[in-house]
Amino acid sequence: MEKIIQSLLDALSGFGLNLVYALVVLFIGNRIITLLMKRFMKLRGVQRMDRGLATFLHSFGNIVFYIVLVIICCGIVGIPASSFVTVLASAGVAIGLAVQGVLGNFAGGLMILFFKPFAVGDYIEASGFSGTVSAIQTFYTVLLTPDNKRVTMPNSLLTNAAVVDYSAEEYRRLDLVFYAAVTHSGDEVKRIIQEVLDHTEGFDRDREVLVRMSCQMKGQLDFAVRVWCKNEDYWTLYYDLNENIHRALEEHHIQPPASLITLGGSSKLISVEE
Repeated sequence: MEKIIQSLLDALSGFGLNLVYALVVLFIGNRIITLLMKRFMKLRGVQRMDRGLATFLHSFGNIVFYIVLVIICCGIVGIPASSFVTVLASAGVAIGLAVQGVLGNFAGGLMILFFKPFAVGDYIEASGFSGTVSAIQTFYTVLLTPDNKRVTMPNSLLTNAAVVDYSAEEYRRLDLVFYAAVTHSGDEVKRIIQEVLDHTEGFDRDREVLVRMSCQMKGQLDFAVRVWCKNEDYWTLYYDLNENIHRALEEHHIQPPASLITLGGSSKLISVEE
């Protein structure tokens, strides 16, 4: 019995030392991986690389290094690496079924980086969410909404859904609609809107500029305004045109149709984006 107890104590003491060694290696390895990945992101070649590809490689490198570190620690504790790999291989089918969504996200990340439907910094809309692409990671793409909310979207979802990239082209068309009562002259309303456009900067005058009556309904005239502008000028022009045209129509006593006047009796002209 004494020999058995002594053998157990020796085994436990040996395991305890190995466990301590493994924890030390895990701590040091974690610091080394963190340092390596920071230096990796500071390399000149990486800084010149597409930001989406750089963040993807950073995320993928972290995963690979930590998997290797865990295998090393298991070997120190006494779990042979060959046995560890064998267990993973034998459980490959079950693991594959369990993580098929994760693998799909990984494949989706590769497809995004290869086909480039969008890039880091683009403003996109997909699956009911819209925002600026902050990072393309191994399994997820991160969006920042205009009100600074962080949206994490699986890569597989982005590769299997329609994605609207508002930043892909240099120019974008701004579409506005203004309403007036049917009692007003359509030519007069168009003239007022055109005068505002003539004194407004921020859109491309070499491209089509449209000011037309688009619809006539019972008691209501709809006027479409369409201009082209650079992406970075879109929202500034959007607000400028809304404010300036609204003000000009009010100054000329152009009233909105009765159906759009609020219950409080306001005669404010309503303008909306199509």
